[in-house]
Amino acid sequence: MKRTPTILAMGGGGFTSTPGDPALDELVLELSGRREPRILFLPTASGDPNEQIAHFHATYGRRCALATVLSLFRRHGDPRSLREIVLAHDVVYAGGGSMRNLMAIWAAHGLDVVLREAWESGIVLAGLSAGAMCWFEGGVTKSFGPPEPNAGLGFVPGSLTVHADGEPERLPVFLEAVRSGELPGGWAADDGVGLVFEGTELTRVVSARPGTNAVRVDAVGGELVRTRLVPELLGAGPMGMRPLPDDVKEMRRSRYGRG
Repeated sequence: MKRTPTILAMGGGGFTSTPGDPALDELVLELSGRREPRILFLPTASGDPNEQIAHFHATYGRRCALATVLSLFRRHGDPRSLREIVLAHDVVYAGGGSMRNLMAIWAAHGLDVVLREAWESGIVLAGLSAGAMCWFEGGVTKSFGPPEPNAGLGFVPGSLTVHADGEPERLPVFLEAVRSGELPGGWAADDGVGLVFEGTELTRVVSARPGTNAVRVDAVGGELVRTRLVPELLGAGPMGMRPLPDDVKEMRRSRYGRG
């Protein structure tokens, strides 16, 4: 039976971070619906670095029926098509790095088209940082230094900015881009936070780290409207997507502003 298209977009963290977020790594596997899923890692955004690849194998190598790395920089002699490789997996996980480079390289290889087919066929798409923003209509990248808006694949309507707590300089750029209409309304996510979409609908906001946050931002009549979301702390029971309590809300105003 065909599965509902699913995306897990992580604001940062996961197996490539220090000390890591094993609860998010576990969620990636759970979303596949398989006991021993086949997972494909795309480290394109960072130029296929050996360190990221080693962390991937250490995290998933013994947990999965197949843990494969697709290196677009090292495909010499591989007779398989990208479509053949991607569609042989249950999960495709995109790593972090440069969103702008990722988008350009995927388009040059036609991988963007293959990934849409994979998603529509029910293969889970996951990713962090650049590998999370790429699934949306746009995000905020630091590919060239200062943060700036960048177009994504548009599988999910709306925009996403990542590292809202770890790299707070991204957030003002995101807010202004949404206010001006340069980016559509969307989400800002702290490190360790994941947004789960079934089809194009947000169904869960989760976190592997206590005290983290996500916020929905929209422009209405030229003004920003913010809705804070309390993540479900993985391993601690569901908290749902409720607004923050007033005392916590007040502590967070300095970061996200009023609204």
